[in-house]
Amino acid sequence: MDYTAYLHKDRKSDFGVSFPDFPGCITAGRTLEEARRRAAEALSFHIAGMIEDGEKIPNPSTIDDVASDPALKGAVAFLVPAQSERTPPPRTFDRGLCASAARLFQRPGRGR
Repeated sequence: MDYTAYLHKDRKSDFGVSFPDFPGCITAGRTLEEARRRAAEALSFHIAGMIEDGEKIPNPSTIDDVASDPALKGAVAFLVPAQSERTPPPRTFDRGLCASAARLFQRPGRGR
């Protein structure tokens, strides 16, 4: 299922993303690619929280539904795929950070 997102960009700012179907679900990225990736992560995380809280997930608005939304002014609308509750969003880790943490916890007196 794809949800409409708004991409915002002001001078000297990162790319911001908001979702008209999920007030309060926002994210940002320094690049377009980072904003797009973070939008999918934020949406999946938000939906997972709603499911956990027993809240109803709204049906996606269409582009026509949001065409007159004042929040769209100065923004670009795009579609973001939502992960289902059965398919958790992918987790990514910095391998260097993980290796550093592993070395730290292998020292005597550290870790469990």
